[in-house]
Amino acid sequence: FAALATATEEEVVRAWEGLGYYNRARNLHRLAQIVAALPAPPRTADGWLALPGVGPYTAAAIASIACNVPVAVVDGNVVRVLSRLTADERLFKNNGAAVKALHPLAQALVNPVFPGDHNQAMMELGATVCYRQSPLCTLCPVVRQCLAARLGNPGQFPRFAPRITEKIFLRRLWLVHEGRLLLHQRDASAKRLAGMFELPLADDLVPLLLDDQILARKRRAISHQQIEETIFRATWTPSLAARIESAAALHWVPLEQLSALTLSGPHRKWTSELLARLPL
Repeated sequence: FAALATATEEEVVRAWEGLGYYNRARNLHRLAQIVAALPAPPRTADGWLALPGVGPYTAAAIASIACNVPVAVVDGNVVRVLSRLTADERLFKNNGAAVKALHPLAQALVNPVFPGDHNQAMMELGATVCYRQSPLCTLCPVVRQCLAARLGNPGQFPRFAPRITEKIFLRRLWLVHEGRLLLHQRDASAKRLAGMFELPLADDLVPLLLDDQILARKRRAISHQQIEETIFRATWTPSLAARIESAAALHWVPLEQLSALTLSGPHRKWTSELLARLPL
């Protein structure tokens, strides 16, 4: 905690680069600064819940495993085990709703003497035996207590409402001029990827882009979103330069300084790929 607390936020986020969910890194940094100033780290779930970025799952895991506090850990694996044990017919909106609904049962089952071992066993049971598909019921130590196994349909639990997938299409620019790459820096208060650099969006800078200018088309998924990003080659012109100069979030970055910047994981990868195969 002490070493993390004395680091700068920039150092922490740079070390986290490529892992996604960058607010976790920032929260962990703030948490370390708070804990480093305490006489000792918290020893209860409520004590950990009061710290930045710590939710019920993390708080219960730390309190039960490290401090032997009898509090239940509920993740997707535990949801699967409990919903099958009880053949729970409820239709959950998402995993978060299922966690909340099944937490009272999980808490009632916690071994008060060995809560850490119990929680780890529940999570491992879901991860290594009670698979989402084709669960290994013949190897399950609690198959005789499992109502879903008795009914012959464990794979039907837990029940979730159909998930709506959002498709997002983005157009991005690749513009290298005089040994510099044009990048966009997200606002420091942005909900996601705050302060990080990425290839700029094209629509506000270059209204007309042709298919023969496409350098790459990248697809990725984040939660319920399917994102397709097309990277277009742009050519420097005085009019484009004027638009760039008027945009405070756009920056010309010397190519030799790219490694010192914090880019989001996909943009770091794409930038490296394009620099390796394109003439500068």
